[in-house]
Amino acid sequence: MDSKEVQTVYRALLDAWNERSAEGMAELFIDDGESIGFDGSQSIGRHEIFSHLKPIFDHHPTARFVSKVKDVRFLSSDIAILRAIAGMVPPGHSDINSNVNTHHTLVVVKIEGDWRIQLFQNTPAQFHGRPELVEQMTEELRELVK
Repeated sequence: MDSKEVQTVYRALLDAWNERSAEGMAELFIDDGESIGFDGSQSIGRHEIFSHLKPIFDHHPTARFVSKVKDVRFLSSDIAILRAIAGMVPPGHSDINSNVNTHHTLVVVKIEGDWRIQLFQNTPAQFHGRPELVEQMTEELRELVK
């Protein structure tokens, strides 16, 4: 079992976001895959994921993701969970906006030799009452921007 294949799927997801490609993101999911956004919005199925993302990319100047994979765990030879931390660099800026740091969780399944996303969850990392943890995560992500 090779975690690089799982990480490649995750990188493709973030690349599609950074390229503002709703189609590119949606096609990485299995037919009934699920995406849970930063705001809690839930999209199930490739069509719904595409339909949710397209207007975001069409009408909003989205920030670029910067991320660091923290763990890849195989539940079986064809199911894996990837955990990562991510930050966003707003358009026209060169630094992480620490207000939107996030934890990414990706559940991927191998179908007919290809890894596909079953679930992508984008959870805010606000660490209520613990600003030192926000700063620690932001500094870790800033190293990737340099």
